[in-house]
Amino acid sequence: MRPETKAVHTGVRKDDQYNSVITPIYPTTTFEYTDIGKNKGFDYTRCANPTRQGLEENIAALESGTAAWATASGMAAISTVILTLRSGDHIVAPRDIYGGSFRLMAKVLPGLGIQTSFIDMREPENVSAALRSNTKMVWIETPSNPLLYLTDVEAVTKIAREKGVMTVADNTFATPYFQRPLEQGVDVVVHSTTKYINGHSDVIGGAIIAKDETIARHINLMYRALGTACSPFDAWLVLRGVKTLPQRMEAHQRNAMAIARFLQGHPGVEKVFYPGLESHPQRELAKRQMSGFGGIVSFEVKGGLEAARACLKAVKVFTLAVSLGGVEALIEHAATMSHDAMTPEARARAGITDGLLRCSPGIEHPDDLIEDLSQALESAKVRT
Repeated sequence: MRPETKAVHTGVRKDDQYNSVITPIYPTTTFEYTDIGKNKGFDYTRCANPTRQGLEENIAALESGTAAWATASGMAAISTVILTLRSGDHIVAPRDIYGGSFRLMAKVLPGLGIQTSFIDMREPENVSAALRSNTKMVWIETPSNPLLYLTDVEAVTKIAREKGVMTVADNTFATPYFQRPLEQGVDVVVHSTTKYINGHSDVIGGAIIAKDETIARHINLMYRALGTACSPFDAWLVLRGVKTLPQRMEAHQRNAMAIARFLQGHPGVEKVFYPGLESHPQRELAKRQMSGFGGIVSFEVKGGLEAARACLKAVKVFTLAVSLGGVEALIEHAATMSHDAMTPEARARAGITDGLLRCSPGIEHPDDLIEDLSQALESAKVRT
């Protein structure tokens, strides 16, 4: 089945008694045993639940994985995967990475004896140079948050595989509709399903998808041990949202492309970051490993922090808020919102300036979004 069909039909038929066409919510904490050691496949909802299983089957199918786990948040998914490592292990990760991932890797993991090297992952040779004898994981985020830099997935996974190093890709920005890293050699994919997969800004969730059964066993042990599962109701919400993922991603991409082209020619904008632009240095790589360019656009406002503040105060259709991937347009100031966990030095190395804004166009009409940004940028120019 193609993605549009998989998104609608996978993980649905869980009701043998009434044949519901929508996956039911099973809000029970526990399940009755028929005898000692015998049940109907479920015993305790923290470990497994029919509603959550439906979502996991759906996401695994979309990502071409063998197994999936739905978690309580994107960070729960990330933490579950990373905590399969041990003290003394080493991670290689991009320096332009989601702020929550940076916080975990830079501020929490060192206390557990796990070190991370943050590098410019746009060049595969930088990954080779960063690998150590104790490197156990290469973390990929492509497109990256918030600068939309790309990692050559096939090149990096080849380098890691030759050294016996696991690769993990955060596919939140691209979604399985536009990119499937497992098909390009990655071992594990993670998502914040809070974002595009759910798509309605009304639930927090995450997902892990594994390529093979050996890795799946390690992740399943950690998942059960840490108790990072999402609730049945949250799983049901995400399973409802994912049905329209393909249609929403097309709308998000349409709007992002229109906005990026508008911003590229605006005198109040210093830089535009969007891999769909002909001027983007990695556009050919995006075309090779993605089937679309995604729905996020970042840009630097001329005038730095004060101009960015004026612009954000003036928006009317866009909402100033963290997160992304909902049906409504959101915009944020990366340095003080999604990436506030980074030190100023780390942000400078990554290229996240005080004038950088990240916008997540919703599914509104593109002309309305462009008109809103136009008047906001005019306001920023007047005030600075």
